[in-house]
Amino acid sequence: MAAGQHLPEHRLEAVCGTSRAPIRAALFHLAGQGVLSRVPNKGFFIQHLRLDGIEQLRAGGTHSDEALYLKIAEDRLTRVLDARVSENALMRRCAVPRSVLRRTLTRISGEGWIERSEGRGWTFAALIDSAEAYGESYQLRQVIEPAGLPAAGFRRNGDRLAALRRQQELVRDGGWKTLNRMELFETNAAFHEGLAAMSGNRFLLATVRQLNQLRRIVESRQILNRNQVRGQNAEHLHILDALDQGHLDKAADRLNRHLDDARRRKARAAVFKTPVAA
Repeated sequence: MAAGQHLPEHRLEAVCGTSRAPIRAALFHLAGQGVLSRVPNKGFFIQHLRLDGIEQLRAGGTHSDEALYLKIAEDRLTRVLDARVSENALMRRCAVPRSVLRRTLTRISGEGWIERSEGRGWTFAALIDSAEAYGESYQLRQVIEPAGLPAAGFRRNGDRLAALRRQQELVRDGGWKTLNRMELFETNAAFHEGLAAMSGNRFLLATVRQLNQLRRIVESRQILNRNQVRGQNAEHLHILDALDQGHLDKAADRLNRHLDDARRRKARAAVFKTPVAA
């Protein structure tokens, strides 16, 4: 990308594999940092940025919401935090003001892995924090995700399928080597959420999204196995091929086998000790 280039939200949504709300928030943040310029009624445009400026943006501040979010997730996954915790204890441990902490806890609550208790306490819900839990999450995905493709409410969306194919072809054509762990994960999550969205079942989509939120926490700690990513990418493209041809049952069968293979592979990899794919 070059200075002066326009950054339309809908195109970034397809490239990044996420909804428009975080895209818009990121654009406003970057505009505030001087990376982008905002033109009323036209959108955001790239300004000149030196490489050292990019490194400073990546580093972030010690009190950034994302850093706090990841710290809480890490502390819970490693059992540093008990199932129930008070806001005062979290404020002391993370060295952040209550307003910042509550903003992050509200985000976590929205993702479904913490809920408010009496007073100023919070209780963590079940996380994917062991190989057994990982296996259980995949078993649930095998039950619901393939069922959404031949469902009565399924509606084939050509634009959505084309966007998913572009993302997967980006991975196939070199992204599996160059994208980082979480970029690859977001592409993976967008693929599965995209299929769930076409099922016509709002509860199926909500469940897939919540499982992806829990997976995201775990995947942020994993070592990346790029060869496995490449294999998963090929399976994603085969599923899209079947959908493009209108073979819903075949696509559902391929999706089921894809999830089953991933479940077996991650169980063998002892998720929290050896490399797993994004």
